[in-house]
Amino acid sequence: MYIRRTVVSNMLTTGQVISGPLKGHNGFVFTVTYSPDGKHIVSGSSDSTICIWNVETGHMVSRFLKGHNDSVWSVAYSPNGKHIVSGSSDKTICIWDAETEKVVSGPLKGHNGDVFSVAYSPDGKHIVSGSHDKTILI
Repeated sequence: MYIRRTVVSNMLTTGQVISGPLKGHNGFVFTVTYSPDGKHIVSGSSDSTICIWNVETGHMVSRFLKGHNDSVWSVAYSPNGKHIVSGSSDKTICIWDAETEKVVSGPLKGHNGDVFSVAYSPDGKHIVSGSHDKTILI
């Protein structure tokens, strides 16, 4: 653990790029976040896709193609790393199985505008979303 903290500390201090660029989306990348274990990065794009990347190799591990019909503005891992939640310009939220790339819940509807922000509660039991419609839903 000491070595990992030292590497992270050095990266933050030097500002040097240690990997990338990661290429695979066909549109603008609007959102990225680390998995809870730090081994993967998930990204969402204007091409309506979600990609998972291996942090060490920089290779794409998964590409979720079916679920949203418009730009993916926000993604977040569940605290246990098993699921990913996404918010989109199609006004919906999807919950994905991080391994199978399948939608396990959704598309969830409730917002009347683009869903710009999504997050899991610390216990993983709830999702919160923020939208262009000026509302927050839990």
